[in-house]
Amino acid sequence: MALSTSPEAPVPVGEVSRLIGGWIDRLGAVWVEGQITQLSRRPGAGIVFLTLRDPSYDVSLRVTCHRQVFDALADMVGEGARVVVHARPEWYAPRGQLSLRAVEIRPVGVGELLARLEQLKKTLAAEGLFAPERKKPLPFLPQLVGLVCGRASAAERDVLENARRRWPAVRFEVRNVPVQGVHAVPQVVQAVKELDALDEVDVIVVARGGGSVEDLLPFSDEQLVRVVAACRTPVVSAIGHEPDTPLLDYVADLRASTPTDAAKKVVPDVGEELERVRQLRDRARRCVRAAVEREERGLAHALARPCMEDPHRMIDERADHVASLLERSRRTLRHLLDRADSELAHTRARVVALSPAATLRRGYAVLQRADGHVIRDATEVTADESLRARVAEGEFTVRVDI
Repeated sequence: MALSTSPEAPVPVGEVSRLIGGWIDRLGAVWVEGQITQLSRRPGAGIVFLTLRDPSYDVSLRVTCHRQVFDALADMVGEGARVVVHARPEWYAPRGQLSLRAVEIRPVGVGELLARLEQLKKTLAAEGLFAPERKKPLPFLPQLVGLVCGRASAAERDVLENARRRWPAVRFEVRNVPVQGVHAVPQVVQAVKELDALDEVDVIVVARGGGSVEDLLPFSDEQLVRVVAACRTPVVSAIGHEPDTPLLDYVADLRASTPTDAAKKVVPDVGEELERVRQLRDRARRCVRAAVEREERGLAHALARPCMEDPHRMIDERADHVASLLERSRRTLRHLLDRADSELAHTRARVVALSPAATLRRGYAVLQRADGHVIRDATEVTADESLRARVAEGEFTVRVDI
């Protein structure tokens, strides 16, 4: 329960330390796994002091044990070894220090480590962190390559020398970090995050030389795997040799069998690219030449045709045909006009022959009343009626005398 305190009624330091010790005692004995970072075995001392660290996080605890507890496995463990400790938390009230009193220490065997890694691999794969569709393609020609490796290591030298031999203009942003031991994971994670935050970095290479299973454990750490999975920059894993496959290989966008192989896959070879450009140029030249030659043959074939050798020939042939049709149409039209003229003359002759004017020229006259009515019967007129007589060459007035 929380203490009831105030500025007027504070709790003494000794009481607070005693209460903290009481709360810690309630935890009881626990099994704790970690990595030994510091080991102190003073000659003649009955107590062994060591520091147990979580390799994935910056957390450590002080552990003490009787010498005989540690001597039972002193030949199998040392600094950097992973162990499982059965211990009880202790609170040293005078100094306010927390430690673990170990009653049993067990080394974590390689088989057990591999089994745990396999289980972690299945868990991460089920989350889709190893899915091929998540992997990002590498740029063809990176302008700046981020490199995470050990300081002055063979892996760093292999990557830098081979990359610059292939493409001398390539630039590197190098982060030197521990690549094994208790400090490896947090520093590698920090380096990857820093490089991923740089917009000018096009690809990140995490490289390390070969080593034992224990040496390569930092590159199978869950925290590092998740950080790489979250990177927006493509990541290349170049850990160990060909048989070595830490979990980083599965989550990385590209796995390189060795650091040298990473340099070859990240940076193109300038000689090979120049040769490829030359081959493509020659291929393009051949294609263009073939296309020109094909068109020239087609053009020559077209020019060899009669219509192209004598372009006016077709026009002349058509002109003769048009002239023939024109002459034919003129003859036809002339014949039709002549026949129509003859028919018109015959019709005119018949009209003239049957015309009243012709009758009048033979001495006949047409009598009409003043209203133009033609007299056809003598009974139609009366005495002294004035009529108009129309002859061939004019007309005159007559009076009826009955």
